[in-house]
Amino acid sequence: MPASATKALRVAVLADSDTRWKWGALTATRISPGAPENTDIHLDGYLLRGRATPTARQLREVGVTADSLREVTAVEFLRAMGDATGEESYDVLVLALVGGGVQAMLHGLGRVWEDRADRPVLVTGYVGVVYEKLADGLLLRHGADLVLANSRQDADRFRDVYEGVGADASAVTEVALPFLGGAAYAGEPDGDNGDDRPYTVVFAAQPSVPDNRRDRTYLLERLIRHARRHPEREVLLKLRSKPGEHTTHIEELPYQKLVQRADPPPNFRLVYGHMGEVLDRTDLLVTISSTAALESLHRRIPTVVLSDLGVREALGNHHFVGSGCLASWDQLDESHRPVPDPEWVARQGVAADGGYETAFDEARGRITELLGRPGGLPPLAPYYTPVTAPGYLPGILARHHLGPDGTPLPGAPAADKAPGPVRQVVRRAARGAYRHGVQRVAPVIRRMGEL
Repeated sequence: MPASATKALRVAVLADSDTRWKWGALTATRISPGAPENTDIHLDGYLLRGRATPTARQLREVGVTADSLREVTAVEFLRAMGDATGEESYDVLVLALVGGGVQAMLHGLGRVWEDRADRPVLVTGYVGVVYEKLADGLLLRHGADLVLANSRQDADRFRDVYEGVGADASAVTEVALPFLGGAAYAGEPDGDNGDDRPYTVVFAAQPSVPDNRRDRTYLLERLIRHARRHPEREVLLKLRSKPGEHTTHIEELPYQKLVQRADPPPNFRLVYGHMGEVLDRTDLLVTISSTAALESLHRRIPTVVLSDLGVREALGNHHFVGSGCLASWDQLDESHRPVPDPEWVARQGVAADGGYETAFDEARGRITELLGRPGGLPPLAPYYTPVTAPGYLPGILARHHLGPDGTPLPGAPAADKAPGPVRQVVRRAARGAYRHGVQRVAPVIRRMGEL
């Protein structure tokens, strides 16, 4: 009898950034058998220590709560999973990590669970739009029981990649982005109906797109120009993180610094906070290629994907070819509003016309089936092994202090006890120094190298 039939469903999420924690935790609650009605879920969160480990502020902004939440190294996490047996065992484990992290955990967990048939159902996937490194990222995730695809389009592409290399594609499971929701757009503010808020334009910034000062300065200047051109509007620059914080991607040129050299009008301001709350007051969402565009489309908010810097793979806005949402600031300044293509929207898992609540039914059904599988679950079997990728896999595992067979390397961070006060202080100092080096020193060195 599966554990979930005799006790509250126990779910663990391992994440390496604020956005992946948000995706992982929300996914865990949506794919759990019995959801969304069943709320009897015990959720433990594990944050993988590294460059993008979220701060307390970032965790609060995500707005997802867990029964427990702690920071771990890869080896510490593997030890915790090995110790989680009996009543403490997990039913479902969600790996919300970059591809290399997923691959390392697949091999590490395979070693930890090699003698266990009652292991958790292992789930992984992507935070948002998949527009680069498709084959690389997918093959690094192969071996999980479920590889979630956020749309029909992604599910088709994922299966093509797996089948194209002769890998089992049965784990690919179509779902939708777990953080879609909120009230549908009610239309522009109308003072006659007592709605006297200003028309609000929101630019959803991205940490690494575009990746150079010239283009980021251009976007900021156009946003400020739009605010000056329309003083009756509220123009918001929605930021993901504050200086010194890291998200899934490195932000070397924060807009907060660039705006210090500008002279924005009073109706322009920077905002943080939960994206859903910002969308509650948005009349026009503008972005380069942020997943926020899909959140906005789901709520039927007028949405624009900018073409000013070209439609290019490097920007990710090529993903929106065929969406009907591409436009430039010149067009927006003249009050142009793109109309999204219904067929394109339907293939993206946006479900603007209903069906979102059933988008996770297939995943729930598969997990229920796996939890009840006679004899337990088979051993994990990733596509990459020391035989199929002898020149690639060892390096990926070594970055997480694991050997080619998935066991911890000599000298790996201790996993048998919690860090003491001194060790915690040293860790915080080291992480701060590392982030300073990545965000402050490295960009200067790169610019000097370009001279």
